[in-house]
Amino acid sequence: MQVAEMQRQLVDFTTSLFNEGYLDNQFTQLQQLQDESNPGFVMEVITLFFEDTERLLRDLSSAFDHQAVDFKKVDAHVHQLKGSSSSIGAQRVKNACVQFRNYCEQKNAEGCQACLQQVNQEYFLVKSKLQMLFKMEQQIISAGGSIPLVE
Repeated sequence: MQVAEMQRQLVDFTTSLFNEGYLDNQFTQLQQLQDESNPGFVMEVITLFFEDTERLLRDLSSAFDHQAVDFKKVDAHVHQLKGSSSSIGAQRVKNACVQFRNYCEQKNAEGCQACLQQVNQEYFLVKSKLQMLFKMEQQIISAGGSIPLVE
């Protein structure tokens, strides 16, 4: 496959991530911070997001293993996850966290558990999509091309 075709596919795929609400403009701003001096910046930041999110999701899951749920602790974890997902532009994860926090305020364990499932689902969807995006970028670079920015 020619570089131009791979670049077109990357632009189309990235555009679909924005159109489907997986990513927002914060992701574009993150990409704009990457330059020749730090070509792996976005991937590093996203990898840290993956690691932190998976730790937080484990902590959140275990919080519901107890009879008495510590809603303050759960809310603190969800607040952290909302902030990190917002900072990388993972819009659907952030939106699921907003709803999750509402249930924490209401001390609604059932609502929280449903939101935890939603957050998990949105996280793993955006993770797989970002991994595909990075794979496409690597293929373009390996073929001698450059990564086009999506406006």
